[in-house]
Amino acid sequence: MSSLNRSEQVASYLLEIGAVALRPQEPFTWTSGIKSPIYCDNRLTMAYPEVRNYIANAFAQLIKSEYPDAEVIAGTATAGIPHAAWVADKLNLPMAYIRDKAKGHGKQNQIEGLIKPGQKVVVIEDLISTGGSSIKAAQAVQEAGAEVLAVLAIFSYELDRAVDAFAAAEMPLQSLSNYSTLIDVALAQGKIESTDVEVLKSWRKDPSSFGV
Repeated sequence: MSSLNRSEQVASYLLEIGAVALRPQEPFTWTSGIKSPIYCDNRLTMAYPEVRNYIANAFAQLIKSEYPDAEVIAGTATAGIPHAAWVADKLNLPMAYIRDKAKGHGKQNQIEGLIKPGQKVVVIEDLISTGGSSIKAAQAVQEAGAEVLAVLAIFSYELDRAVDAFAAAEMPLQSLSNYSTLIDVALAQGKIESTDVEVLKSWRKDPSSFGV
């Protein structure tokens, strides 16, 4: 039986399957141009039944304990969709998904599936970076007349910008694991050196200055 807590176990899985890569000395460049010592692709979790099942169970347990009034599970397009489907199945709840913008044809839906006005919704996201797209998705649910109980994510970079954005939007956010835990687990497993820790922590404090 693993002695790791939930956050540590998720971080360990993400490292194990290569969903998260750490390169403090050779940073990645994000689409936004930000230099980063971490790259996260949680889509890889779909390929590993043990990992995706652990994540779905963790989400389901979190919802049952903290958001028991949830009536619909909504995934963000595209990476949140499969996880929302697995969670909705475990909880025997309706599932929907939210596009980044309304379709330009047909019914021009932004929300696919069915979310009725007044329903209580939990939004499932794979990754929180700056928080903008996740908040936009949750606000689409609110505009449909439903109540967003929380946004739940597999992983968060814990950037201040995201924390501030969710606070400003008055949107509850929880992640199964996070950047701080990942650093601790990676160090314990020998995937990074102790000298890398301060470099990694400095990026979270000020991403814009990293690697400049």
